[in-house]
Amino acid sequence: MSLEAVSVRKTFGKHKALDDVSVKIAGGELVALLGPSGGGKTTLLRVLAGLESPDAGVVRIRGEEVTRNGPHARGVGFVFQHYALFREMTVFENVAFGLRVKPRGTRPDEAAIQKRVHELLGLVQLEGLSGRHPDQLSGGQRQRVALARALAVEPKILLLDEPFGALDAKVRKELRSWLRRLHDELHVTTILVTHDQEEAFEIADRVLVIHEGRIHQDGTPEVLLTTPASPFVADFVSESAIVHGTLDDEGAIVLDEASRGSLGASKGARVALKKVHVAGAVPRGATHTSSLD
Repeated sequence: MSLEAVSVRKTFGKHKALDDVSVKIAGGELVALLGPSGGGKTTLLRVLAGLESPDAGVVRIRGEEVTRNGPHARGVGFVFQHYALFREMTVFENVAFGLRVKPRGTRPDEAAIQKRVHELLGLVQLEGLSGRHPDQLSGGQRQRVALARALAVEPKILLLDEPFGALDAKVRKELRSWLRRLHDELHVTTILVTHDQEEAFEIADRVLVIHEGRIHQDGTPEVLLTTPASPFVADFVSESAIVHGTLDDEGAIVLDEASRGSLGASKGARVALKKVHVAGAVPRGATHTSSLD
């Protein structure tokens, strides 16, 4: 199910959360929205979901405008950082909840609900835990229940907002690999919000780097790492150093004193730069900024 946002703007008071953002996501694609906190990635996710209305711009699903439609009409499923499970319900009932509250005309019968829930619990590797309550599960198991619940209603689009943020590093890594395998099996159009570049690069087909309400770069993990579009992207997605210098008459970069110090280089030392990004076209002798790994 394809999804598109065109020239979307959203402000909160004087803060521009989204500033003329456009994005197109193909059906079955897994795309990560990557960026620092406050950069606009969650706001974009909420606009795509129908939880926020944009001040300007349009949202389309499979070519049909849905800008003013709510989440239910868009057919989206959500998984949040803090699970949002019903504590008084068992694992089975949490997963079945979305099916049981469907309108009578579209609600499956009990046999179909039982079948669907057991299929999903098998898919998320929780077959033997259907009778437990959330407080009897580990963090990773709770997040799998949340994902199964989101998938139960067969969403057109799956939205994941920092789904592994509350988990420890080892569990996060295990769930990242598991989620990628699950996506390859289901092919549900999926959007993941994260501030963790390793997570985005491991899971996503494509990564959108968002900062200060704008998309700074849109590309595959390989493209972002090898040809970052700006010093910000270079610094954010890799272990980079930002250095300042000038181009001399022979086309060599002459680093300033602060940059030599950050690299531990003495005056006159030769420094090899790998994957250099020059910030803007500048004439020889002019000061500019480069990034390097």
